Amino acid sequence: MTDIDDLKTHLLTAIEAAAGLEALETVRVDALGKQGRVTALLKSMGGLSPEERQVKGPAIHGLREAVTTAIANRKTTLEAAALEAKLAAERVDMTLPVDAPLAGTIHPVSQVMDELAEIFADLGFAVATGPEMETDWHNFTALNIPETHPARAMHDTFYLAGDHVPEDRERPRLLRTHTSPVQIRTMLANKPPIRIIAPGRTYRSDSDATHTPMFHQVEGLVIDKGITMGHLKWTLETFLKAFFERDDIVLRLRPSYFPFTEPSAEVDVGYTLQKGKRVIGGGGDVPANGENGGGWMEVLGSGMVHPKVIAACGLDPDEWQGFAFGCGIDRLAMLKYGMDDLRAFFDGDIRWLKHYGFSALDVPTLSGGVGAA
Repeated sequence: MTDIDDLKTHLLTAIEAAAGLEALETVRVDALGKQGRVTALLKSMGGLSPEERQVKGPAIHGLREAVTTAIANRKTTLEAAALEAKLAAERVDMTLPVDAPLAGTIHPVSQVMDELAEIFADLGFAVATGPEMETDWHNFTALNIPETHPARAMHDTFYLAGDHVPEDRERPRLLRTHTSPVQIRTMLANKPPIRIIAPGRTYRSDSDATHTPMFHQVEGLVIDKGITMGHLKWTLETFLKAFFERDDIVLRLRPSYFPFTEPSAEVDVGYTLQKGKRVIGGGGDVPANGENGGGWMEVLGSGMVHPKVIAACGLDPDEWQGFAFGCGIDRLAMLKYGMDDLRAFFDGDIRWLKHYGFSALDVPTLSGGVGAA
């Protein structure tokens, strides 16, 4: 028993004297390892007589528990001391910028849609939506597009399976080719005055560097009394100045033809050449023959709403007038943010999205700039 007490005193002293975790581990192995002294005493109990085991057993087990507890306590103390020493030796520079976490980006089309909504909301326009699977009546007939118009041809329009029932306005037959049906549905459901924009997906059978079978379009509609082409020109000029964030926007309206407007006009915007690239703003009739040259670029279609369209929606064209305009959202994004291939918009290439995408926290505002990146 004296040997057990001496061993206990020796081991507890060694544990308390251990200056580090490595020294403490050496003491633990010496006491409780496979060849340790406490382990040897535990193994020797098998050769003791019952009387000896009754006397020495509690002392040996007490020794093991005391040593185990002392090692655990010392380890906790040494670990705490090591942590304090590490914290005292290391300093974190809180002024350094942290690495930005991985995050997704807003697609340029979604960003431009938000910019359009912000600009036109400031002009008193609401955002209207409608179904992408449309009826022949809403998509063509109500917009004064005759049966023989090329836009109705199979090579331009995606028709859905099913029999053609011209007199049934609610029969879905095609994927809308423009967002103009939203204008029709709005005029049918609401009384004037009406001021809306209708952004959304549209579908046409076309595909090249500047066309895709599915693309995005925004159209605007104003129905009120006393509306003129002057209101149309001012609205488009104000919109383009805000969108491209330039005050030197120059517009040119060229006579054109659309079945749903009369008179109709294509809208060109002036551009200048800067480092060989077209930049919206200025330009116009300046000859495009050098770095300071310029010219015109078509960006919009517009016109006064045709009286037949107003009448088809149950309104009196002698009382109500209006204007409408439309353009491709994808094209606006290409012009503003320097993209040269429309097909990349729909490839889903993460590298392209990281390069052209916008931060989810970067909400477009007129005060901060709708194109702030």
